[in-house]
Amino acid sequence: MKADRLLSILLLLQTRGRVPATELAERLEVSVRTIYRDVESLSAAGVPVFTERGRHGGINLLPGYRTDVTGLTADEARALFVLSAQGAHSDLGLDGALGSALRKVMAALPAPHRPAAERVSERILVDPARWLQNPQAGTGTGSGTGSGGGPDLGELQYAVFADRRLRLRYRHGGTPGPVDYTVDPYGLVSKASVWYLVADLRGEPRLFRVDRVLAAETTEEVVRRRAGVALGEVWAALREQVERLPVELQARVRVRRGRLDMFLRFHGGRVTALPPEAGTGPAEEWVELAMTFPAAGAVRALLAFGAEVEVLAPPAVRRELARAAAEALRLYQD
Repeated sequence: MKADRLLSILLLLQTRGRVPATELAERLEVSVRTIYRDVESLSAAGVPVFTERGRHGGINLLPGYRTDVTGLTADEARALFVLSAQGAHSDLGLDGALGSALRKVMAALPAPHRPAAERVSERILVDPARWLQNPQAGTGTGSGTGSGGGPDLGELQYAVFADRRLRLRYRHGGTPGPVDYTVDPYGLVSKASVWYLVADLRGEPRLFRVDRVLAAETTEEVVRRRAGVALGEVWAALREQVERLPVELQARVRVRRGRLDMFLRFHGGRVTALPPEAGTGPAEEWVELAMTFPAAGAVRALLAFGAEVEVLAPPAVRRELARAAAEALRLYQD
């Protein structure tokens, strides 16, 4: 543990230059006293590290001392810093290890590549989790399914890294025609392999699905982001808005055991409860579930399973499904 901490201190100093002992202690989750002991250990090992006292002091390395790793191209360096917002690293408890590894890589990068690598980590996020744990994208600006046909990521990426405003022609789901916007981009997010542009529209955070951008033009105007607000913070707020939509309807549903796996693959994101007693006995044919829907009309999607799924309650939902079935019958009965 101490050896890893010493290496982290050395690499942070190589990357940042002078760093206050309090900041090192906070980053490495130890006391300031431990940091000073580590500095003494580095000095004893021959590392030219020294401490400057005073208000603007800190811990520093002698100028020119560093170790370089060469051979990485600029694109390879940038690729290393496309980070996951949350996902595999968090699930495996490796967030700390990832941060330590990236500090080491950053310190070892050739100096010309460091600024681009740092900007990638600030402007690109990868969030592998699906919306609401089902394949459909969430609602909100830019959400939902849809095919593209507009510009690729190149123009959007250019505006993001050039810190310029963007003019977009954008197609919303369920609207008759495209809408023109001028936005202030924070960055790009890949959510379950679907790309989104995170940007402010008139000072308010919005989410734009890239495959609904029909045209994009980078302006000469400097981006007007809110002071002190980073991509990760904006993305977290937008994601929470999408995934905490108000639930207007609760329903009790039963599904034939043999179709349960398929049913959960399509509608698992709406299931809120599987009673412990349901489906525990091998002879039971039905499994009962509790589900939520934004409106009564949304339950019509359950008709795709025919008689393999039955809504037990509330009565209003049963009536909605009966109406939908009657409409289909009138259409096809001849």
